[in-house]
Amino acid sequence: MSDQFEIDPDAPEAFEAEIVQLVEALKAELGGGASRWYYDEPSETLYIELECLNYLSEEDVEKKAGPILEDSDLDFEEILLLPLEA
Repeated sequence: MSDQFEIDPDAPEAFEAEIVQLVEALKAELGGGASRWYYDEPSETLYIELECLNYLSEEDVEKKAGPILEDSDLDFEEILLLPLEA
């Protein structure tokens, strides 16, 4: 059957690498520090926790992170940026 769907064995690693790249870009733009992320598959939501968000105003975060998130090729229902609690 020629219409068979082909599974890319590197897809999960590539997906994770793209998320890590996004997190690193956000950290670089917003001031660095610790970070972690979690993808909730049922809701297609990516949660990104960044230590640097503890020190920035919401306006600064929107101004600096907005262009990075808009330029991202990642397709999520929602990406939430949250302060990382130490």
